[in-house]
Amino acid sequence: MKLMALLVVLKFLGASTSYASGNAGGIFGPSLFIGAMLGGAVGDVAHRLLPTYTATSGAYALVGMGTVFAGIVRAPMTSVLMIFETTRDYAVIVPLMISNLVSFFIASRLQPEPIYTALAFQDGIHLPTIETRQRHRQHQVMQAMRTASETFPARMTVSAALGRASSSASRAWPITDERGVVGIISFATLEREYTDGAGSKLLGDLVDATTFPHVHSDQPLDLALERMGIAGLELLPVVSRADVNKLEGVITLPDLLASFDINPSTQPQQLQASQR
Repeated sequence: MKLMALLVVLKFLGASTSYASGNAGGIFGPSLFIGAMLGGAVGDVAHRLLPTYTATSGAYALVGMGTVFAGIVRAPMTSVLMIFETTRDYAVIVPLMISNLVSFFIASRLQPEPIYTALAFQDGIHLPTIETRQRHRQHQVMQAMRTASETFPARMTVSAALGRASSSASRAWPITDERGVVGIISFATLEREYTDGAGSKLLGDLVDATTFPHVHSDQPLDLALERMGIAGLELLPVVSRADVNKLEGVITLPDLLASFDINPSTQPQQLQASQR
């Protein structure tokens, strides 16, 4: 027991010194060694006090190995699988899971930031956290989409669509037929086609029903912004994942920016003020 307790202290000092000096050093191996020695020391004491009701120090060493690993690396289920693959013993799983939860709880209270995250941040690597993933889920297309109030039929001519578009506040419109949405057309495209003498051309001939730009309601808003930039549009149709022609709504650039608390109308003024 004294030797194992001494090895815990020496290994802790050695691993800390080696890692902090910038030389070769790790966390995975030392955490397993420290846990095994600490668990073995505790098991030796327990077995001496209650030999009838406790296991040998080897079982405690295995549980201690997984417990310390779970607290340091913050991966409780990983240590459970790792110890079970080593022992093939179901009896060790229950005490290991209980000790892992206790270790994980105490470690999270004492140090909210996991050690690998802290070390990555120290090296200038910013990994996504649970909070950023939650914020990412909150900024989805479904939070900014609206009902498609204006759609143009695919059998409408360019000249008729241009006349209808001139009185609309929007600058892009979904094109629909009996299947549903088959594309999207912008005001600039209508003007260009009309100037080129294609006023009698049908809108359905100007779009591709299989490759038109669109988004799904569960996709992130930054993807919608990226697709708007690629397509040069300020509006995208939101379609179903099961049926790309099923129109669920539309998302506009002002609504997308508003979801990030950005007012497009005030940006030029703020930029000029900051430049002055």
